[in-house]
Amino acid sequence: MSIITRLNISSIRNLQQIELELNPRINLIFGVNGSGKTSLLEAIHLLSSGKSFRNQKIDPLIQYGLNTATVFAELDSTWSIGLSRSRNKPYILQLQGNKQANWEEVARLLPVQVLDSNAFLLLEGSPKTRRSFLDWGVFHVEQSFVENWRNTRKCIANRNLLLKQKSLDSEQLSAWDQEFCRAALAVHEARQKYFEAFLPVLSNHLENLLSMDELSLTYVRGWDERLALDEVLANSRSHDFKYGLTHYGPHRADIRIRFGKTNAVDVLSRGQQKLLVTAMKLAQGELLSKSLNRKCIFLVDDLPSELDIHNRVKVFKALEDLGGQVFLTCVEAKALDNCWESSTLVTRFHVEHGIIST
Repeated sequence: MSIITRLNISSIRNLQQIELELNPRINLIFGVNGSGKTSLLEAIHLLSSGKSFRNQKIDPLIQYGLNTATVFAELDSTWSIGLSRSRNKPYILQLQGNKQANWEEVARLLPVQVLDSNAFLLLEGSPKTRRSFLDWGVFHVEQSFVENWRNTRKCIANRNLLLKQKSLDSEQLSAWDQEFCRAALAVHEARQKYFEAFLPVLSNHLENLLSMDELSLTYVRGWDERLALDEVLANSRSHDFKYGLTHYGPHRADIRIRFGKTNAVDVLSRGQQKLLVTAMKLAQGELLSKSLNRKCIFLVDDLPSELDIHNRVKVFKALEDLGGQVFLTCVEAKALDNCWESSTLVTRFHVEHGIIST
């Protein structure tokens, strides 16, 4: 199921020593701005991925004046995950008390989606943002994807190294091209298969939240659809050599999001953009559940400030219907009083100066 039943946080921003017993469904975290609401969501995301969704740097997460922050969680009262992050030392990540070399197993056990003020980057950000979105889904449903993607990155790095030399070693480059094509095709096929499964699920959520027939999403693989990658690489070899980098491949993939013939971000209002991104995240959560019978955890940061009450109700009902665990932040709990069914199990946590109470 992927439900956090207990959460301990130490020295994450202004959260000093926090111990929480959590609701398996809706956890509402409220308090004034700067109280520590988002820091709680950040701690969960850090445990799931080793990253903050607010900042690329980890050091700002660690409480000022201290050197180490820790997060511990029990999942489904069965699994335990612990993380220690220090300013000047390697991280220590443990699963069931066993040290982990990376986040691969933990990320599979603790799938997390974030809906916050940065969600718009999925539309207006670079293709890298949309590739990351796509690859999150592929990672969870295709076990071999990580290895193929690592091989692709290795091939690109070695290929670019050769392309930066003063004289081109065509024989070595051809050898790396062959390996690159094999790994790249596997990455592309996994992405394409996932995207084809994702679209009808997304369509249902769009109909519920936005209902705009002219919206379309298209997966773009990163090289000419009419040609095999080895042919594209051969045609672009002199161009690649001139600039010292690989111009075509799965590292150039994108999701093209259009309204009619125009980029959706240039047409949709801010509220419509928020609903579109929300539908995309909800669709990923639902597809994960259908594929693996594992529920996605949703971290929703201050959604009430960006949607009117009508759309808030629709979004929260969709979150409820997914059946997973949800963490929501807002300034005033009463802002969400009319967003739930009377039977919905909601636990409220009040945050003030880094102290959390029920």
